[in-house]
Amino acid sequence: MSISRGYVSQDYVIQQVIANFASRVLWSEGRPCLEYASSEQLDEITHYVRSEFDWELYDVFFTALEALPEEH
Repeated sequence: MSISRGYVSQDYVIQQVIANFASRVLWSEGRPCLEYASSEQLDEITHYVRSEFDWELYDVFFTALEALPEEH
């Protein structure tokens, strides 16, 4: 059962995404940007945000970027 967007803040949705997925938030000029690991993970996060909070992903995050591979 989803929570209506009128009942939760953007900050709460961001906290829940970070708590439930191996992703992180980067900030650009005070706006949250989602860093995700793969396109599959992005699809999962998008579905989670829609189904749990009745928000669109880009209403929560300014943009979403795939993480760069770590250099060794």
